[in-house]
Amino acid sequence: MLLIYTHKITNRLTYTAKQLFERILGINVIFTTKVEDFIKHSGPKITYSKQPLQSEFFIRSNDLLFEQGINDLDIKISDWDGIPCFFSCGEQSSIPYDIFSASFYLLSRYEEYLPHVKDAVGRFPAKESIAYQHNFLHLPVVDLWAQKLLLNLKERFPDIQTKSKKYNFVPIINVTTSHCYALRGFARNFGGFMLDLGNLRFRSFARRLSVVLGFRKDPYDNFYELIEVHKKFPIKTMFFFQMAKYSAHDKNVSPNNNKFRYLVKSVADYSAVSLSTSFLSSTDKKVLKEEKRTLTDLINRPVSYCRLRYNRVNVPTTYRNLIETEFTNDFSMGYTHEIGFRAGTCTPFYFYDINMEVRQPLKVHPFAVHDYALINFERKDQVFEKMDQIYRQVKQVNGDLVAVFSNELLGSDHKINWLDLYQSFLKRYYV
Repeated sequence: MLLIYTHKITNRLTYTAKQLFERILGINVIFTTKVEDFIKHSGPKITYSKQPLQSEFFIRSNDLLFEQGINDLDIKISDWDGIPCFFSCGEQSSIPYDIFSASFYLLSRYEEYLPHVKDAVGRFPAKESIAYQHNFLHLPVVDLWAQKLLLNLKERFPDIQTKSKKYNFVPIINVTTSHCYALRGFARNFGGFMLDLGNLRFRSFARRLSVVLGFRKDPYDNFYELIEVHKKFPIKTMFFFQMAKYSAHDKNVSPNNNKFRYLVKSVADYSAVSLSTSFLSSTDKKVLKEEKRTLTDLINRPVSYCRLRYNRVNVPTTYRNLIETEFTNDFSMGYTHEIGFRAGTCTPFYFYDINMEVRQPLKVHPFAVHDYALINFERKDQVFEKMDQIYRQVKQVNGDLVAVFSNELLGSDHKINWLDLYQSFLKRYYV
């Protein structure tokens, strides 16, 4: 049991310390504001305040975890034995940086509350993040900081007990368009034929015609092939299906289509099935509840996991909506077109609502790789080189390597055979 003495116990401090010690390092932690309790404690202990009490293990605190709301912070990135870090502590501190404040800044997505220009679909852009701007997006720095803290603690407390977590590979299949041409009805296919002809896309016209006439399988319909691939590996794989009405941003098959409904139920017999939300539902709770109810009724089991359309996480509003709709786990924390760790970690964490100053009951599972961040590579060895870099970082800290794949790209006509590549990923990164 690790004891932390501080001058004030806040929700921010307990949230961050429990994430670092309990969920990442496997060390139980308790807090006190009483000096006598700290002195009497015979186990490992830390002082987290402005001044040390005596010569104990001391981390000089930044003000961040004792403030409320959002403030304009002056952040200067420095180097801690090759790892970027910020919130310098000064010479008195046992470690050179206040990793509690730095971790809270990244985990809470503090920077996403600050004024910023959103991208075309309303997302926080990767290039606005401190991690991208200072070239550490590819590092799970929160986990790395925790490991460095543990090494320092072991020098002072050699008998400190930890419970190591295990590396975990979590592949996700995101289904926002289950079929490219099939199951789309006469009007939508007729419009597609006209667009193909008008834009001189004769190859697309021929493919559409062969699928509609039943001479060829729809290229996006690779679900049973994926199920057969998954049977070869004892990996928990999840499918996230969209159950949205047709709109400018959501063009999936109608959730009322009987063949589509049969497909979803069939996949649910072999794999976990959860909800891929629509663009509209990220801001409309009524629509979100309807989509969740549609999927729940279809597969006849609770739906508590979700992924947001375009990974469109707008804190805190989006996550509040998920909580009110009784989702417990989200898999949208990442960047669609950039590889790396949006929240600086590869360990699941709970959402902290800064405006309400409370840890919410929504577990966030950050993903490191989205397949659309890999499509500019023309050769398999280039893809594996990038993936191996991320894998080594996650494996080093025994984190979760969450990777998002879409049935669209897996069925696309591309220089790289993505379905074969996906199977290679499972072989390579499942350990």
